[in-house]
Amino acid sequence: MFLKFLFTTIPFLILIALKSKKALHMLQQNWYNDGNRYIDWIFKNPKKVFFGLDICYILFFFGKLIDTEILLVLFFSFSLIVVVTTCQHIKEEQVKKPLVVTKRVRRLIYTTVLLYGIIYLLIGIFFKRTNLYLYFALLGIFGYFHYFVIWLANIMNKPIEKYVFYYYKRRAITKLKSMSDMVVIGITGSYGKTSSKNILSDILNVKYNAFPTPKNFNTTYGMINTINNYLDKFSDYFIAEMGAFKRGEIKEICDLVHPKHGILTKVGTAHLESFGSRENIQQGKFELIESLPEDGIGILNADDNYQKSYVLKNNCKIVWIGIENEADVQATNIELSYKGTSFDVVFKGEKKKHHFETKLLGKANVYNILAGIALGRELGLSTEQLMLGVKRVNVVEHRLELKKYGNINIIDDAYNSNPDGSKMAVEVLGMMPGKKIIVTPGMIELGPDGDQYNQTFGEQIAEVVDEAILVGEKQTKAIYDGLVRKKFPKEHIHILNDVKLAFPLMQKLSEKETYVLLENDLPDIFNEK
Repeated sequence: MFLKFLFTTIPFLILIALKSKKALHMLQQNWYNDGNRYIDWIFKNPKKVFFGLDICYILFFFGKLIDTEILLVLFFSFSLIVVVTTCQHIKEEQVKKPLVVTKRVRRLIYTTVLLYGIIYLLIGIFFKRTNLYLYFALLGIFGYFHYFVIWLANIMNKPIEKYVFYYYKRRAITKLKSMSDMVVIGITGSYGKTSSKNILSDILNVKYNAFPTPKNFNTTYGMINTINNYLDKFSDYFIAEMGAFKRGEIKEICDLVHPKHGILTKVGTAHLESFGSRENIQQGKFELIESLPEDGIGILNADDNYQKSYVLKNNCKIVWIGIENEADVQATNIELSYKGTSFDVVFKGEKKKHHFETKLLGKANVYNILAGIALGRELGLSTEQLMLGVKRVNVVEHRLELKKYGNINIIDDAYNSNPDGSKMAVEVLGMMPGKKIIVTPGMIELGPDGDQYNQTFGEQIAEVVDEAILVGEKQTKAIYDGLVRKKFPKEHIHILNDVKLAFPLMQKLSEKETYVLLENDLPDIFNEK
């Protein structure tokens, strides 16, 4: 009978494998429950977690009076039905960034298998034919609460993960010590980090060998991975992008890589929910500048009140950049167009204006370039080398990146999710000729004022676009309200719950010359479908 029982649970185990993939995907995108993000996601998405067909497994508690042979068939058949419906749901579900099966994910899989193995072992030891209904009900309950089983596996693995973390951290520290001639430059801010990092790299590489952290490797784990697997001994400068969700995280990265110079892009509202307040964001971002040595250089933005008002607690050299306010490195005569940007730069103490040109779009990139110019000049690049470097700067992927989709011109700003950046992206769209369309799911993690920010964003959109495609009915409600408030025609507002449907709709709405702004691309954890 026990062998029959095992055979009967094969579809159930397939279901567990399917649910594990989804749960691990959400756990990974929620930073392995750092700050209880995964648990918060579970309770914010009850329909996805608690309202599946597998809730009916609880009915097997009432199977005591059913013949065991019939019970076996019922459990097998029901599990098979749940597997089929789950597969259908997975097929229909939109996935932007699939689960990355890292070594950590594999360890979680092994632990999950161990947990279910223990359950099966206990059932085998105490197996009684008369208790078959209880075994099925027990398995069903574990399957129904499988997202919590993955959470438990994550907790069980913490000691192992801590050991793995310190092992690779020690390797990274040892490697950095062996590269004593290399200078580390840190870059942080609420937004503009990746663009500034790549711009600085392109500028410095005119004269030096600069290596920037790849992609979005801007956490402590990402930094360790970069140092151990990507950084080589031939680099003169290591440009480290530093991200954070709360205070102390940038300081942790600084303690690892010990930056000599640093750039702070802008203190904004990104990740306001996890930081708790804008003052916490301000102090968290300045952890980079306050980690610099006395002979280090910090690049700050004179047009950012949160930087101007901050009382710095170290004596490193500070170089101010700016457009609107007086600064050490100041941009004037800015000309923005759909083909690129040009501006003049004046260095403090000089009257001469130096003309710079770039293919990058938008005013935000002028600030990012100014930071690169300011630090590049301090590190020995001539004005001619700086001008050449700026001209060579490549467009950063998903940051106001122009690309073609059939006959449509796409402005890909998918990595943007903050009020200032989104506003500037809409301004860039406004400079384009022809019909203008925006596709956006809105902005997230902006704290209690999130709806107000998104409503204002909707009002800004209304002044520029011809068609607005909103992805996610609930999360774009505030944008919709902003559009309506500005009397934007409702027939030109299109609400979708699947971003994949936006592309055929764009084609349908397009004309001979059409520009589409893809503004923000939320992680899969925010999918409403």
